[in-house]
Amino acid sequence: MTLNLNNMSTETRNPNTMDLDIMTPLEIVTVMNQEDAKVPAAITPVLPSIAQCVSWAMESIEAGGRIIYMGAGTSGRLGVLDAVECPPTFGVPHEVVVGLIAGGENAFVRPIESAEDSPELGRQDLQRISLEKRDIVIGIAASGRTPYVLGGLAYAREKGCRTAAISCNPGSAIGAAAELAIEVVPGPECLTGSTRLKAGTAQKLILNMISTATMVGCGKAYQNLMVDVMMTNEKLVVRAQNIVMEATGCDRATAAEKIAQAEGSAKTAITMILADCSVTEARERLARAKGHVRGAIL
Repeated sequence: MTLNLNNMSTETRNPNTMDLDIMTPLEIVTVMNQEDAKVPAAITPVLPSIAQCVSWAMESIEAGGRIIYMGAGTSGRLGVLDAVECPPTFGVPHEVVVGLIAGGENAFVRPIESAEDSPELGRQDLQRISLEKRDIVIGIAASGRTPYVLGGLAYAREKGCRTAAISCNPGSAIGAAAELAIEVVPGPECLTGSTRLKAGTAQKLILNMISTATMVGCGKAYQNLMVDVMMTNEKLVVRAQNIVMEATGCDRATAAEKIAQAEGSAKTAITMILADCSVTEARERLARAKGHVRGAIL
């Protein structure tokens, strides 16, 4: 039986780009910019659902669980991208935020489009990483019907996990399969059916919100500073020093000295300076405050 995509907004034709093939380069990029500007407004109605997902993700992290993204194609790549950015930005181990893409890691750089058609593969990928009840599984699919994601969500619910689904069509299959549906409707693409465009942008914005708000809620920021940044290159060493300087008003030499005493932890260095304490006491304060600098310096 032929799959019917006609009722999906992501597959319909955009009346504003019917002459796309005869537009000038400036006309093409202008209309694309105009269409892209509609995406944030489309997300606004689902902010309460995104916030609920963040609350569940925080609970998972605080319980020692993981955030697990699942998707195929562009959706899968966006999940992997968000996951791999979390360790350097927030100082969390690589296994805390996991991105699964249909077809495995090779599918990130070389499309394996047929992999998305297997629900069993979604189940197997979660089994392979030893899914636990304390994890949250977030399925991502612009169409809202990807079998790989549906299989993963079904298995996650069997395990008792919290589940959420991000799609770009209302009344989606993955939304029905998950405990929480995040359904944003950015409308038809400039290039019909090319969901790496507005749909992909919408998904990226939502993933930014989920990971950032979750990590901030778990103490990975002080004010608006990413105090758990990992100093893995020269730029990030300077950034960590800048963060300590911004948070405390100290000079660079002091920031560098305190970071060294704290064995590379900008968060601990900030606590040492603001609470006027030793590195040992700063660590104890942060432990009692569950990693939150504001609580640690009281």
